Amino acid sequence: MVAAVTNLPAEFDLETGRHVVWRAALGLETYGTPIVAGGCVYIGTNNRNPRDPRRGGDRGVLMCLRESDGTLLWQVATPKIGGDVYLDWPGAGLCSPPTVEGDRVYVLSNRGELLCLDVHGMANGNDGPFREEAAWLAAPGETPIELGPLDADVLWWLDLKKTPGIYPHDSSHASVLIHGDLLYLNTCNGVDNTHRRIRCPDAATLVAVHKATGRVVAEDQERIGPRIVHCQWSSPALVRLNGRDYIVLGGADAVVYVFEALAPRVESVPERPQALRCVGRLDLDPTTVKEGACEWNGRREPGGPSTIHGMPVWANGRLYATVGGDRWWGKRESWLVAIGLSQSGGEVQLRELWRYPLVRQCLSTPAVTDHWAFVPDSSGRLHCVDAETGQPQWVEQLDGEVSGSPLVTDGKVYVGTHRGTLYAYEVGPQPRRLGCTRFESAIWGTPTAANGRLYVATMKWLYALEAPAQASATPASGTQ
Repeated sequence: MVAAVTNLPAEFDLETGRHVVWRAALGLETYGTPIVAGGCVYIGTNNRNPRDPRRGGDRGVLMCLRESDGTLLWQVATPKIGGDVYLDWPGAGLCSPPTVEGDRVYVLSNRGELLCLDVHGMANGNDGPFREEAAWLAAPGETPIELGPLDADVLWWLDLKKTPGIYPHDSSHASVLIHGDLLYLNTCNGVDNTHRRIRCPDAATLVAVHKATGRVVAEDQERIGPRIVHCQWSSPALVRLNGRDYIVLGGADAVVYVFEALAPRVESVPERPQALRCVGRLDLDPTTVKEGACEWNGRREPGGPSTIHGMPVWANGRLYATVGGDRWWGKRESWLVAIGLSQSGGEVQLRELWRYPLVRQCLSTPAVTDHWAFVPDSSGRLHCVDAETGQPQWVEQLDGEVSGSPLVTDGKVYVGTHRGTLYAYEVGPQPRRLGCTRFESAIWGTPTAANGRLYVATMKWLYALEAPAQASATPASGTQ
């Protein structure tokens, strides 16, 4: 949540186009965060504004746009699972932020699939080993359509509903972590439509997948499934401690798990997945209910279960994580927690260093600098905390709820709200607001800074924004 981009403006004039380089039309619901890599911008959205008229209906869409001007290069538009709407929520689109490495894009689809895509789309042909995109992109009962230049090139895909056998809820939403030849991902297992039952309690929560073939190499064996409150939300993070690599996962049961990273180079893929070895854990809410936690859904009392929504952050030699009640079904308490890590033999010891109470639930990943930790909560408050001691520095009330995460760059902290307002504050111990811009619709994701620009996705549009000296004199009108 911290970027090394400078010379960014604090506010923008969307009516005159001041600081707006281009904007590109998305669907009508966008919960994803823009990712910039290799001259392209990737963003997940829905299909309520079809970019390819041949592929209509409700779909999860990942768009690949040209970074310079926002032109659509290609898209993957996967139809809904069908049947129970809680498996793949109507209109939610594709929510997972993609991970890009070289000429490959890795992303979780709305259907509980891990996709490996060619960054060039079909421009360089339909590369293998998977070549059945036409049938794969067809909705149930729909005749496959011939592939066109706007279609994605799927190199391989892994159905997590079959391996490791999850039961998805609403949509997949986590990001993929790359470590050498391996992809680590949260499988996004969740409750069923009653919100009080786990259909697949034995499914793995964390898996390692061979990035060249899409085969599962290893799975966790912590049986987090029976302790899921609503869904397994948090994405995995990589921690390097004293020269050794570890994978950290914030569990749906409010436990921070530390797994020993596998060797980054894979010589051969085992016939059966091996076990990921858990070498440390810390329960951030140990006195509350664990087994059967989802049976408490809908009860808001303080004694209810906790979960971890955001990704744990490794900074300043410690972990930072948010924990608390589920945003939609649980108690309204949450905390920002700092955790110390140490090694002893082959194990990792975790200890709580400090805890800072937030006002409501928290979906965000904290942004942590050398001195400060910034985190918003669902009450619409932005908190600045001393990263060393946990002492509060300031709290600002924003104009609406926040579901995305803050971004720190250029001495500013940016954060967007459901009211469609992007705030910019000075990074420091005093609450100095530098800018406030109202966009046309809600901001659910996180702003992204790259190559001298700030990218902000609202529900309906993706904006590329620059400082005055760099901005185009005639910004795009949004016809992309």
